[in-house]
Amino acid sequence: MPAAFRALIAALVVALASLGGALYLGHERTIQGIGLFDGQGGLATLDLQSLLDRTRNSDEALLSTAFRKVEETYYKPVTAQLLMDGEQRELIATLKRHQVHSPRIPAAVANGNQRHDIALLSRNLDIAESSYRGVVGDAELTQAAIRGMLNALGDPYTTYLSPAEISSLEESLRGGDFGGIGVYIVQDPRTKRVIVDPIEGTPAYRAGIKPGDTILAVNGQAVRGMQLDDVEHAIRGKVGTIVTLLVLSHTGGGAHSVVVTREQIIVPSVHAKMENGFDYVRLADFGSTSYDEVRRALASGKEQHARGYILDLRNNGGGLLDAAVQISSLFVPQGAIVSTIDRNNVRETKSATHDAMDVGPLVILVNRYTASASEITAGAIQDYRVGTLVGTKTFGKGVVQSIYNMSDGGALKITTARYLTPLGRDIQHRGIEPDLVVNQSPDPSIIDSPKDLQLAAAQAYLRRIAHR
Repeated sequence: MPAAFRALIAALVVALASLGGALYLGHERTIQGIGLFDGQGGLATLDLQSLLDRTRNSDEALLSTAFRKVEETYYKPVTAQLLMDGEQRELIATLKRHQVHSPRIPAAVANGNQRHDIALLSRNLDIAESSYRGVVGDAELTQAAIRGMLNALGDPYTTYLSPAEISSLEESLRGGDFGGIGVYIVQDPRTKRVIVDPIEGTPAYRAGIKPGDTILAVNGQAVRGMQLDDVEHAIRGKVGTIVTLLVLSHTGGGAHSVVVTREQIIVPSVHAKMENGFDYVRLADFGSTSYDEVRRALASGKEQHARGYILDLRNNGGGLLDAAVQISSLFVPQGAIVSTIDRNNVRETKSATHDAMDVGPLVILVNRYTASASEITAGAIQDYRVGTLVGTKTFGKGVVQSIYNMSDGGALKITTARYLTPLGRDIQHRGIEPDLVVNQSPDPSIIDSPKDLQLAAAQAYLRRIAHR
């Protein structure tokens, strides 16, 4: 069940306060989550290096850029003292993790003058780098200083993304295209197990790996304790090479080795099929190709004279805001889809693109990991009563992030606005209540299986509608 599992990955990212969101590009590649936009739509990325003297690629310039962007764009007013205290805490914590006892990073007192406050931030970073050079690298300390400022906001969606994280985020929102075996992987936040789900038709799928299986080792190296990115990188490799996985089946039994030859993997965001006369479309995230994929799936259903349509947004953690507007417009003929409100209370409304396909009756499947951009679509469809929501209450992420490039190849992901549904609902921390509540675990192995009570309820509802 690749789409369900891919969506769960995005959703868990949201739940773990990492990447999720509706990206305003500037980009969230949102992933995850993930809606970011640049105010003009599309995947255009704001290059902050153009705001800097191109010869100033120093750590202080990165720190200054981060400070300025938070002060200027964060969706709530921010005090400089809060950011300065956050930098000090994280620098000290980073040095302690490197076994530096009682590191001396002085407190800094902000006075509201931006140049003065930036100078103090730079002073503390310079003290850390010069006093402990050889113990901790300058790049790590710079990233710690930036992360400390952002963490001080108490906003899990505002963070610094390393160059590697940006690359991964871009790949997920543009549709993957890489050498690998064709599995989605996620780490259970409680047990730390690395759980996989194969993409249909890929080497992993053909090798017998099943949804919900656990990877214990890659090429003889135990994955316990490894970062998820490191596990992913170990699995990937040059096309044609072999990787050996030690796999524990979710159905029981002992661990067994699986030998897989890597291939070029292209990851779709949509899984669609006709079943019992209904067009079932499962959307994993809101990426740059998702609109075209959903539109094709709906068109195929119309050609086959579908009696009803099911859009499955369960475990969908979000993606691009513009993709949410486009996909919502397939069902909503006209009117506002979503409104965003920034720190200055300036409202921007994204309206339907007049691209509706006249498909119905329609059911939207949602659960507690339906978040951000997927909540925008679910909320618009519910507000206009063009579809019925079935499942459980959604995640409740009603804020939007923008991604700003940094000159080190990393980026800032900053919450720049909150959003409202067409009827003015603010769903932050509230979520969206479905029209028909059907309780079920978000376990990806259940989705689109004989145990899927929510899907069965959606089909039963559509049958009742068809017989009226």
